[in-house]
Amino acid sequence: MTISIAIDAMGGDHGVSVTIPASLKALKEFSDISIILVGNQEMIEQELAKHIYDVERIKVHHAEQVVEMCELPSQALRKKRQSSMRLALNLVKEGEAIACVSAGNTGALMAVSKFVLKTIPGIDRPAICTSMPTMKGHVHLLDLGANVGANGESLAQFAVMGSVLVQAVDNNPNPSVALLNIGEEEMKGHQRIKDANEILKRSSINYVGYAEGNDIFKGEVDVISCDGFDGNIALKSSEGVAKMISHYLKLAFKKNIFTMAVAILAYPVLKAFKAKVDPSRYNGASLLGLRKIVIKSHGSADAFSYFYAIAEARLEASKNVPELIAQGVQDILEKQKIEQKADTVAE
Repeated sequence: MTISIAIDAMGGDHGVSVTIPASLKALKEFSDISIILVGNQEMIEQELAKHIYDVERIKVHHAEQVVEMCELPSQALRKKRQSSMRLALNLVKEGEAIACVSAGNTGALMAVSKFVLKTIPGIDRPAICTSMPTMKGHVHLLDLGANVGANGESLAQFAVMGSVLVQAVDNNPNPSVALLNIGEEEMKGHQRIKDANEILKRSSINYVGYAEGNDIFKGEVDVISCDGFDGNIALKSSEGVAKMISHYLKLAFKKNIFTMAVAILAYPVLKAFKAKVDPSRYNGASLLGLRKIVIKSHGSADAFSYFYAIAEARLEASKNVPELIAQGVQDILEKQKIEQKADTVAE
């Protein structure tokens, strides 16, 4: 089966100069995908003319409008019905594409995606999820900014969605799941975290309790659920730390001729280190909870980084992630109903 992916070619800080080279790289790397480039047809064709590609596996869908990076989600929803973002999502809704990838305005993408594609029954709020490097591999963290002030039930739903995602994309049958908190003791944290803790203790997923900020990178858990405010700070902080380490390593190795010589000897180690912690390789956040697949790329992504967002869309499509999440959430809801009936009988 060919996996058709709709690309918001105009989204992000760089538009077609990034989205098209990344799309063409994806076509070379994956023989089972096709691409629909959505955006200004003239600009797309001008960029395509610079490359050699398989014309049978790529289409252009014209869009008159573009959602600006600074645009309010409400304006994008009401006034940009012919935008590249909206039309790319429409293609997914209509079944012409299986997934959508956009580097556009995060708030607008979430609002328009929720309006066009709707949420899975039982899910109150979609969540943004991505993987981050750890000492033992990687961890999936959600939510990363779509929901600020999420209640306990939503935090529990995030945990379930993250667990199902990891089962699918990492082939991990029993991923461990934690709630991000300011301590491991049950009396600590906001009430919403305590509420989610109680819900998850009764769930069928492999819930292991609370995780602190320094636990994110230890690799002891596979999924961490949190409020979007906390998750976004954790993500941006980790990216900043990675850049700071890289900055100081470069300064240290350029200090004199002897450190430069050491740098040459250490090059293979440094290259492996960069490959492990480079944020570009972890680009591609999933908007979980929607009925279809939507992947958010960093707005500032280059072609190398944007390629990984397309790769994530392909992987989730091949694993039928939305269907698996829907089933996982339904199982949790059914179990809750059974427990509620049992409690009523006991009373």
